[in-house]
Amino acid sequence: MKILSIDIGGTNVKFKGSEGSEVRRFPSGKELTPQQMVHGVQEMAKDWSYDVVTVGYPGPVSHDKVIKEPANLGKGWVGFDFGSAFGKPTKLINDAAMQALGSYEGGRMLFLGLGTGLGNTLIIDGVIAPMELGHLPYKKKKSFEDYVGLRGLERLGKKKWRKAVYDVVERLKAALIADYVVLGGGNAKKLTSLPEGCRLGNNENAFLGGFRYWKEYGDKQQG
Repeated sequence: MKILSIDIGGTNVKFKGSEGSEVRRFPSGKELTPQQMVHGVQEMAKDWSYDVVTVGYPGPVSHDKVIKEPANLGKGWVGFDFGSAFGKPTKLINDAAMQALGSYEGGRMLFLGLGTGLGNTLIIDGVIAPMELGHLPYKKKKSFEDYVGLRGLERLGKKKWRKAVYDVVERLKAALIADYVVLGGGNAKKLTSLPEGCRLGNNENAFLGGFRYWKEYGDKQQG
């Protein structure tokens, strides 16, 4: 089975096939619709062969359906039929859950994606539990995401942002009784050291998660 794994971000749409090593991409942004995303992928991957598709979506997903419009893309995602649009069997999973699955090494793992927002997923003995922790209140009527997402980095500066990351990681790891934490997302590389019990993820793991979701998890659960 040849799998096309798509990672939709607020800046770029990136995708990779399970049979190759090349990652292709094109800009996303606040005007990107699902139709435009599908068309862009199909055009740039028309020389690739694939049987099924995994879409990592930056927002809540339930039973292979988008349940909330994205914060950093265009409109029309809720109710969109990705399988019909691609003409291939297609599974949807939250983008943080997809990268978490690609990073998973057993046990009880908390994944935190330090990107535009705060992606978060808990995997417990192989069961994926996507969450929306980023919007919960944290300090001064602001959310976790307001502190450790891109807005927090820009508002606080790197030094205070790093301190906030350490505090948030410690709180969430304790609250969720995680064995270990994987820090992913584009801003994780801005940390000069890692909190105890953490390791860095890799954005490439998102594609691995997309492949794993079909091969190992796709028939068992939904993201």
